[in-house]
Formats: sequence, structure tokens, C-alpha cells
Amino acid sequence: MPKPPSKKLPPIRQLLEIMATLRAPDGCPWDREQDHRTLRWHAVEEVYELLDAVEAGDDHEMAEELGDLLLQVVFHAQLGRERDAFDFDAVCQRLVDKLVRRHPHVFGDVKVAGIDQVWANWEQIKRGEKAGSKHERKSALDGVPARLPALMRAQKLVKKAAKAGLAADDIETRSEKTGRPATKRDVAQALFFIAQHCQTKGWSAEELLRQESKRREQEWRKAERKAAKAAGPAKPGKPAKPSAA
Repeated sequence: MPKPPSKKLPPIRQLLEIMATLRAPDGCPWDREQDHRTLRWHAVEEVYELLDAVEAGDDHEMAEELGDLLLQVVFHAQLGRERDAFDFDAVCQRLVDKLVRRHPHVFGDVKVAGIDQVWANWEQIKRGEKAGSKHERKSALDGVPARLPALMRAQKLVKKAAKAGLAADDIETRSEKTGRPATKRDVAQALFFIAQHCQTKGWSAEELLRQESKRREQEWRKAERKAAKAAGPAKPGKPAKPSAA
């Protein structure tokens, strides 16, 4: 019978050993049956449980839910290790390298005027990291996960489209029609009414918004390609200037 890891080890190493034991031939049947795909929704569920704990301000539950979420990371890392694809150390190292690389204003000589420039540099560095790879983001709308909840995905698409100047006219037109910006309460009531209306009609509000987001995204991408073609080859942007020191 397998023995639990020594308490003398750092907790994270104890956790990694436990995960490896659970996946071993004499480990847990359920854990041995899992793969990356069967686990994917478990991670989503754990995130929502963490959100509940955060919103409740419950430190005990937050610590527990963070542990459950960490378990998902460790589980996927173990699966990656078994496939000789990656392991937990590789995941951590990639994260460390990325954080250092994307914070040149902290770990380098780059000077920034504020948060907006931090975000601009972050996006520029990220585009550079992915350039030339299959993950290269050629569109301003790239990088929005397809599996996000429909409303969250729609808002992220609108934000990206607005930054790229693709949604500005649409937003201004709708503002003119309403005559004034809606209050948060107005918006909340409208969203709730839409949910009620869809329920009455037997429609899926989630699916309807997902379809509309897809339609808008296609329109914006088409406009983006048209503008890029008219402008000709794009010139690389200038990064923030490093300090003279």
C-alpha cells in the first residue's frame, strides 16, 4: 500500500507526490481514468466556487477553494508529465519567465506614465511572443476564449473592438438613440427582463447572445481586414522608451 509523502517535504512537493501516487497503477481508479478533456469542466466549477468564497469574504473557504483550484493545475501537470509534454516545474517556470518579461517597468529599465501604458506594453510584448507561431494574434479581436459565458465574451469583444476603433460608430449611434447613458440599475433591469422574456419564449438567452456576438465579430473582422488592406503593410509600433540609466 502506498504511503503518504513525508511531512518534512515542502507542501507543494507533498501535493505533487500525492498526485503522482493517485495516478500510479496502484492508485485511485477514478484519478487514473481522467485526462485533460474529462477534467476541463472541473476547473471551471472550482473557479465559480472560489468566486462564491471571495464574494462572501470567507477566508477559510477561499483557502480551501484555492487549494481545489491548485489541484486542477497539479492534475493537468501530472498528465502532461506522463505524456512527456510538460510538468509542474515547467508550468511554473513558463509563468515566472512571462511575468518578468511582461513587467519591464519592474524588472527592467522601461519607464511608464501609468496603468494605460503598462497595459499597452503588456499587449505589445504578448503579440511579440506569439508572432510567427500558430498562436499569433493577427486580429485585434483574437484572444477572447470561445468558451467564456456569452455575456462576458460579448463585453470582451466589444472592448477589443472599441480599442481597435471597430465598434466606436456603433456605440455612438446607440447612445444617440437613447439620449443619455443608461444607469447601472437600468442595465440590470433590462438584462433581467431579457432573461425573463427568453424563458417565456423557450429561448436560450446564452445561445442567442453567443450567436449575435459571432455575427458582430465576423462584421468587425471583415471591417478590420478591409481597413488593413487599404492601409497597406503595417509598420511595427514603438515600445516604451527605456530610461537613460
